[in-house]
Amino acid sequence: MPLSDTAVRNAKPAEKPYKLADGEGMYLFVQPNGAKYWRMAYRLHGKQKVLALGVYPDVGLAAARKRRGEAREKLAAGIDPSEAKKVEKRVARLAAANSFKAVALGWMDERKTIVQIGQYEKTLARFEADVFPWLGNRPITAIDAPELLSVLKRIDARGARYTAHRVRSEISRVFRYAIKEGFCKSDPARDLVGAIPAPVETHFAAITEPVKVGEMLRAFDGFSGTFAVLCALKLSPLLFVRPGELRKAEWAQFDLDKGEWRYLATKTDTGHLVPLAAQAVAILRELYALTGVGQYLFPGARDKKRPMSDATVNAALRRLGYDTRTEITGHGFRAMARTILHEELEHNPEVIERQLAHSVPDRLGDAYNRTQFIKQRRVMMQEWADYLDKLKAGAEVHQLRAG
Repeated sequence: MPLSDTAVRNAKPAEKPYKLADGEGMYLFVQPNGAKYWRMAYRLHGKQKVLALGVYPDVGLAAARKRRGEAREKLAAGIDPSEAKKVEKRVARLAAANSFKAVALGWMDERKTIVQIGQYEKTLARFEADVFPWLGNRPITAIDAPELLSVLKRIDARGARYTAHRVRSEISRVFRYAIKEGFCKSDPARDLVGAIPAPVETHFAAITEPVKVGEMLRAFDGFSGTFAVLCALKLSPLLFVRPGELRKAEWAQFDLDKGEWRYLATKTDTGHLVPLAAQAVAILRELYALTGVGQYLFPGARDKKRPMSDATVNAALRRLGYDTRTEITGHGFRAMARTILHEELEHNPEVIERQLAHSVPDRLGDAYNRTQFIKQRRVMMQEWADYLDKLKAGAEVHQLRAG
């Protein structure tokens, strides 16, 4: 007689294993320890075999019967259900190893050795938030362009168009890594270049009116955060380097006696010199007493072996009441310096661009002007610091350069 749910549930263990038959070869195998297994006995090519159908109660009576039916269909087609089950498990294992998430993490691990840890963490965070929930478990060979586009459109729909473009590029790199490692043969993300409209170009918020610059510099004196962050605030307009370059600055790069900071510019990966005005040197000497024993000028609040967070300066500006979307950002100090140095102090644009570590075509059309303008830049950086002091004092300053 076929089993009932009650009979299966109430089957008690005995001293020895025993079977409760359900028909068509299926039975419940009850162990002395109380464990219950579904099994199916069958014969194929003259050989008696047994197929495991699951463990009770994870697999109930109805589910076990369904599996029995599927196995009998295979037998009717001359297929050994036990061998078919082994193949399915191998395919599942292979699919897991070749899932998009597994391959993407492999790419990130390889890339981790050549990028900053912060860049690695941001890429991982983007994938975990916007990609893995939809593509993570998919075999990488099964993913096509329309499926990728749906992921990108979902990101774009929330107003994160820059992120959508960045994610498309990173997904494309995952597929190129997969091609290299032999996981797949093509990159469907490559076909989606331009599928998401180009983001509207926006500029970093910056204060470029001298009077307002003076107000901001005076506001710095009212900052109630840590001394290190206050120094970062004060150095940001003085040095106008990229925010990441300032927060990752290392004491070994500085010669305070010569008034120089030398490091590799992040955008060009070339050596860059920042002449230090007397005001900047004074701030740095004070800061050295606090953090000079470590590697970084601005060590992290929790981990002194890493630089401070990339959000620290912007957070300090917001703490002072500035809107970092519409008024000023850490990156906005560069635009502030570029504008005022040219329009108010009338410095040569080529000298300013060189100090900003931008690549500047020379008059002969070379891609990168190798003229360093070291003397002019030293003079300019000191004039700039003096000019900021006057703005902070509230002086009505229009132009300081002679002739």
